[in-house]
Amino acid sequence: MSTLVERRKQHRIKARWPLVVITDQGAIQGETRNITIDGLFMCLEEPLRLNETFHMRMSPPNHDATDFTGRVIWSDLYAFGDQNTVYGSGICFVKISDRDLHLLKEILSAHPPDTQ
Repeated sequence: MSTLVERRKQHRIKARWPLVVITDQGAIQGETRNITIDGLFMCLEEPLRLNETFHMRMSPPNHDATDFTGRVIWSDLYAFGDQNTVYGSGICFVKISDRDLHLLKEILSAHPPDTQ
């Protein structure tokens, strides 16, 4: 019987926060699914290209919106029936202000880690 080994080193929380990705073609609405101090996993209705960087804004509940630049480090397709196609992307933070990083650290420390 094999045992799965968690490779992530950072504290990760489940979080479904609204997120906007700004592209050359306009804004894409999405939602985070989990977050660490280094990046996040999000779902969108449009795919993002690997290794591209984008300006993003996420809106944690009861906090000011957080602006950052993120790079797509992996992407996958999730299909839920005929009508619902969602693209999942792993994002690493490339640029985030000290204020927003401090806010993110506070939010992460206030939540139990997601171990799944």
